[in-house]
Amino acid sequence: MKRILDFVISFVLLILLSWIYIVLAVLIRVNLGSPIIFKQPRPGKNSETFYIYKFRTMSDERSEKGELLPDEIRLTSFGKLIRKLSLDELPQLWNVLKGDMSFVGPRPLLVEYLPLYNERQVFRHKVRPGITGWAQVNGRNAISWEQKFEYDVWYVENQSLWLDFKILLLTVKKVFVSEGISQQGQATMEKFTGTRTED
Repeated sequence: MKRILDFVISFVLLILLSWIYIVLAVLIRVNLGSPIIFKQPRPGKNSETFYIYKFRTMSDERSEKGELLPDEIRLTSFGKLIRKLSLDELPQLWNVLKGDMSFVGPRPLLVEYLPLYNERQVFRHKVRPGITGWAQVNGRNAISWEQKFEYDVWYVENQSLWLDFKILLLTVKKVFVSEGISQQGQATMEKFTGTRTED
């Protein structure tokens, strides 16, 4: 049932929101250049890799050595606005339509994090990743990695259509009040380096 709802709703939204895609594409091309779409490999259900799609929010500014500058420098005010309104996530409707993702589930993180998860944390990959999730409505990027993973695993253990509906409603609220967009002192959130274990 969840997969059917994901397919039908994402298909309808892609059609209804097509004009927003066009407007954003033009604005991003003018403000940030090309490419308009940012894509990156991410682990999905059962840790199988897929490409996630987002609207670009950062510039390509580089140092004299040709290396990309830190995220907080490349994230422009225009990019911050897109992230604040969560408009950068809209291309993920295509991921949902294809079945790579769901509307609700643990957020798909970097592939490089896979070997860093402990036995409990890896359980987050038992379901399709989502555009939003239980961790996103309970702190998003303002909480620690450990708290985020605990929320993800709790969702996997307690998932239901009613819980998904609740998360979607809370997500709308979070977007309007702009809570937890970034960790203090970071453009988004510091990298995950593994959970420390007690000696």
